[in-house]
Amino acid sequence: MELIKSKDIFLLMKDTLRLIHPRLMDHGSRVAYMVYKMLQEKGGYEEFELADIVMVATLHDIGAYKTEAGALNDMLRYESRDSRAHTIYGYLFFKYLSPVEDLARVIMYHHTDYEQLKKVNYEHKNLAAYINIAEKMDIYSSAMGSQFNMQMFHKQAGVKLSDEGLDLFYQVAKKYDIFEKIKSGKYKEELDDIIDYMIFNNEDKKKFMEMLMYCIGFRDEGSVIDAITTVSICGELAQKLILNEEEKERLYYGALLHDLGMLTVPQKITDAPRKLNAEEVKVINKHVNVTVKLLENRIREDVVAIVAAHHERGDGTGYPNRLKNYQMNQEQRVLQVADTVTGMINKRSYREPLTKVEVIKALNEEAAKNRLNRQVVETMINFYDSIMEGVSTKSAEIMKMYQTLTSQYNQVSKKFNI
Repeated sequence: MELIKSKDIFLLMKDTLRLIHPRLMDHGSRVAYMVYKMLQEKGGYEEFELADIVMVATLHDIGAYKTEAGALNDMLRYESRDSRAHTIYGYLFFKYLSPVEDLARVIMYHHTDYEQLKKVNYEHKNLAAYINIAEKMDIYSSAMGSQFNMQMFHKQAGVKLSDEGLDLFYQVAKKYDIFEKIKSGKYKEELDDIIDYMIFNNEDKKKFMEMLMYCIGFRDEGSVIDAITTVSICGELAQKLILNEEEKERLYYGALLHDLGMLTVPQKITDAPRKLNAEEVKVINKHVNVTVKLLENRIREDVVAIVAAHHERGDGTGYPNRLKNYQMNQEQRVLQVADTVTGMINKRSYREPLTKVEVIKALNEEAAKNRLNRQVVETMINFYDSIMEGVSTKSAEIMKMYQTLTSQYNQVSKKFNI
C-alpha cells in the first residue's frame, strides 16, 4: 500500500516550510539547482544519488527556520551573520530525524571556510563546499541584480571557497546559462525531473513524515507535543476498535499531518492567554483548508479526507464542510476524538490541562449531542487509563530523539555562546 510517493514527500516538505518562510525555501531550491548542475557536469553520480543531494541542498538552511527567524527578511544580512546556530541545529535535525543521516554533516559544514573544510575527514565535504559556493552566488546575485559579477568571488578561491568548486561553477554557469534559467523559472523543470528518481522505502517514508511533523516545532514546540499525543491516541484507539492494517496506516498519516496548516496562524493568536474572539476563531478555522490544500495531489485522497474532517462533528456543526455522522468513516471519527482529547489533556496558554474526570465529562457531553461518535467515545472512556499509559509510553519514545536534538543544540549553543 503506497499512500505517498517519495517525490511527493519532498514536495510536501518544501510546501510546508514555505508556509514558514517562502523566501528561504525559494533560496534553497535555487541553491539545489546550482549544486545539481555542478555535480551533473562533474559526473560520477547516479540519478537517485543526485536526487538525494538535491533534497539536502534544498533543505541546507533548515536550521534557520528555528534559529534565524528574525534575520530572514534580509538575505544579505542573513548571509553575513554568524552561521553556527543554524548549521548546528540543521545538522542535528537531519542526524536524528531524517533517514539520510550520512548527509547531515553536509549541512553542518556548508558555511565552513574551504581552507578549514579541506582538512576535514568526511566523504561528502565537496558537497558542503559546493553548497557554500551556490549559496553565495544566489544571495549576492539576488541582492545586486545587474551589478552582480560571479567573478567577484574569485579572490576567495582556495581560502573561503573551494577553488575547484568555483572553477566548476563558472563552467556550468556559462554552459547551462544558470542565472538566466533561474530568472525565468525554467530551472524548476529540471529539478522536477531529477526528484522523480527519489526512492524511499516504507520505513524511510515514515521517518520523513515524522520529520515533517517536527517541522511544526520551528514555530511552536507545543504543537509537536500535540501532534505526538494525537498520533499516539489514534494508535491506541485503532487497536481497541480493531481497525485493519490499512485503516491504521491511513489514520497514522492523517494524525501526523492534520495540523500542518496551523503554521499559517499568527502566534499572537495561538499563544493568546484568553478566549479568542470571533475573528480570531475564523483565522484558526482556516487551518483545515490550508492543510488540505497542502496535501491534495501529494498523498492519497482517503488520507486527505481523514485530515479534512478532524474538526467536523456528527451533528453537522463542525467545519469546514458541516458533515454529519453518516457521511464520515471510522478513521475520521477516531481522529476527531483523539484531537479533542489532546486539546483537553495538554496545557494551553489560557488554562492548565484538564483532569481525567473533566475530560470524561466533556466527552460524554459531546457524544450525547451526537457531536462525537458514541462508540469511539465509549472506547476512549472505558480504556482511558490504559490508553493514556500507551500514549505516555509512545510519546516518550517519539519525543526522545527530539529532546536529544534540543539538548545537544543547547549544549553546543552554550559552548559557543550562540
